[in-house]
Amino acid sequence: MGQISASMVKELRDTTGAGMMDCKKALAETDGDMDAAVDWLRTKGLAAAAKKAGRIAADGLVSVVTDGTRGALLEINAETDFVARNEGFQTFVSDVASIALAENGNAEKVLAAAYPETGRTVQEQLTHNIATIGENMSFRRCTAPSVNDGVVAGYIHSAVAPGLGKIGVLVALESTGDKAKLEALGKQIAMHIAAAKPEALNIEDVDSSNLERERAVLVEQARESGKPESIIEKMVEGRIRKYYEEVVLLEQVFVIDGETRVRKVVENAAADVGAPVKLSAFTRYVLGEGIEKKEEDFAAEVAAAVKG
Repeated sequence: MGQISASMVKELRDTTGAGMMDCKKALAETDGDMDAAVDWLRTKGLAAAAKKAGRIAADGLVSVVTDGTRGALLEINAETDFVARNEGFQTFVSDVASIALAENGNAEKVLAAAYPETGRTVQEQLTHNIATIGENMSFRRCTAPSVNDGVVAGYIHSAVAPGLGKIGVLVALESTGDKAKLEALGKQIAMHIAAAKPEALNIEDVDSSNLERERAVLVEQARESGKPESIIEKMVEGRIRKYYEEVVLLEQVFVIDGETRVRKVVENAAADVGAPVKLSAFTRYVLGEGIEKKEEDFAAEVAAAVKG
């Protein structure tokens, strides 16, 4: 067997996105033949994917795709940012986003759908990617809002490629007005949502448990002032209004101009668009939010990989 150099390992890793130790093993098994090593990584397959299934995947990509009155937003996770920058992984996420749009955001149908030019389903291709690239991956979530007349506009923050990044937003605007102007408005509102992190569209949509928790905290804070209950109630109501301005999209100050409420921005758009505009829905995905990330001992991980 010939000498396996660091540059060969790097080249194979750059080509396949597989882990360093997997690349080294593949080259050793194939006497340094690069093409054979790529094939070896692909065919060692499902057993390798199964081994990696328990590992936490909190990185990856969020994807946004829009098509006039429809849009899709999805998140596919991997273990590291290295894979997120892999062109093959990016292509996979983009392809699945387009499938999610076609399947109206139904996750079961998306995973069961045919993946282009492979003879595999999306789920099978995901498993294949795990085996080939060498990291656990998971299809986490997707949604596909639509409107009868208007636009669904999207925005990707921290984009690594068109339609792919760390934060994705979709905004549904209903109107019979000028679609190009609606699209521009939707993009601005989506950018606002990415920055301002609203939790609800309207006051009525605010989670009741969050509201009651906030109210309880505010009441206790007000009581510490020693003021009468009648005054405390007014203080709390004022602070609740402030809370709504922080978490409700239509009550927030538009970050684009720093002074107008989003509700007023939408109302004012009617003159420019040529018809009334309704902001009917929004969705904001942040990559990895809510996934508990495991702290790894890097030295121990490398040692384990060498032994394995």
